[in-house]
Amino acid sequence: MGRLLIGLLVLALFHYCGFMFPQVYGLNTHLLNIESQQISPSYRINKFNRSSFPQGFIFGAASSAYQVEGGWNADGKGPSIWDHFTHKFPGIKPVVTLFHWDLPQALEEEYGGFRSHKVIHDFHGYANICFERFGDRVKQWITFNEPWSFSIEGYDNGAFAPGRCSSWMNNNCTGGDSSIEPYLVTHNQLLAHAQAVKLYRTKYQAHQKGIIGMTVVASWMVPLSNSKADKHASKRAMDFQLGWNMDPLVFGKYPKSMRTLVRHRLPKFTKEQSQLLKGSFDFIGLNYYSAFYVEDASGLKSSNLSFSFDAQANYSIVARHGKLIGAQAGSSWLHIYPRGIRDLLHYVRHKYHDPIIYITENGVDDRDNPSMPRETALKDFFRIKYYYDHLQYLHKAIRAGAKVKGFFGWAVVDNLEWNSGYTVRFGINFVDFKNGMKRYPKLSANWFKKFLQQ
Repeated sequence: MGRLLIGLLVLALFHYCGFMFPQVYGLNTHLLNIESQQISPSYRINKFNRSSFPQGFIFGAASSAYQVEGGWNADGKGPSIWDHFTHKFPGIKPVVTLFHWDLPQALEEEYGGFRSHKVIHDFHGYANICFERFGDRVKQWITFNEPWSFSIEGYDNGAFAPGRCSSWMNNNCTGGDSSIEPYLVTHNQLLAHAQAVKLYRTKYQAHQKGIIGMTVVASWMVPLSNSKADKHASKRAMDFQLGWNMDPLVFGKYPKSMRTLVRHRLPKFTKEQSQLLKGSFDFIGLNYYSAFYVEDASGLKSSNLSFSFDAQANYSIVARHGKLIGAQAGSSWLHIYPRGIRDLLHYVRHKYHDPIIYITENGVDDRDNPSMPRETALKDFFRIKYYYDHLQYLHKAIRAGAKVKGFFGWAVVDNLEWNSGYTVRFGINFVDFKNGMKRYPKLSANWFKKFLQQ
């Protein structure tokens, strides 16, 4: 246990648990076909800007320890310009995520990581250290970032660490069962979350006066047609992504569609666990990037069981008449659908008892082009339009009653995008990976600065 606590303390101190910076100033452009549009850093902010949002609304840009940071003083390394910069402007308020997918390898080897209930106890100890050491400065805690992504990419298709899945799914997987492990891993994340929230509320919240929640991810699911079958399929798709986490947090049980279709492969909560989960958040972090058309696939049969097939839904970016749901960004999964953020917030508001929400990630990427001059790469007109359009729909959702208290763009700087590596760039600040990791603000960073100053 001593070795474990030391390791977790190192994570807490040097990785700082993953964080977001409120009030940070700061696709393929040919696919978006707007590279020729000379959108200025003052793009439409005279009529729509920070003052358009409610008093106290938080704006920020998000980051992640594993994707961005090294050990700031490891192996004799001296301070960088960013070490100096973050101390020069100490008013930045962190919103801290305890787990952003970087599980210590020692725990994976010792007992299987999140496949084992033992991780609940160890996560409790880790959270306790973070609350104790940083709670005087951190007033907003997020227990887990996107349990759905961690479970599916890591245990259904094996694209992310630890790279587990059924052998028929991916020959490169290191073992696993795509029909069981994703559900088990999410189950243990939910229980670890509930225990951490209980700890914070009983031991720290009263005197530290902070709030705690979980971040979930959701694409907006659009029925491929007006048929009842496709409409039901789109609802199932929402259940198997958003509802997988939100239903337990609000109702103490998994969505009915999941219980019906997955049956004995879906773990069950005890009565005590259900009660502990219900209401175990002060706010919900919501990550939104894109949308999909959904078609009913209940008639398709497969001898291979996996999470991917359990929802009995097919996902597409192309409608039957051939129209894309939105322009493609740098990543193949990201198609730009701004109204989806409004529709999603409306859905969450009415289904999940109108929770307090922070948009903890929203952004767009472009493909890295090593031959492109830096001056050209900094002119990210498409990103300005992406943020402007999404903020417009976010504003409409708030005016309609959604309790959204903050918005964080992804990301503050270009970073390692998991299995995409450095082939795509999400940042509003350009990182020159070939020349000392120097940072240069893109036009989108300047636009955000002007947007916030109005």
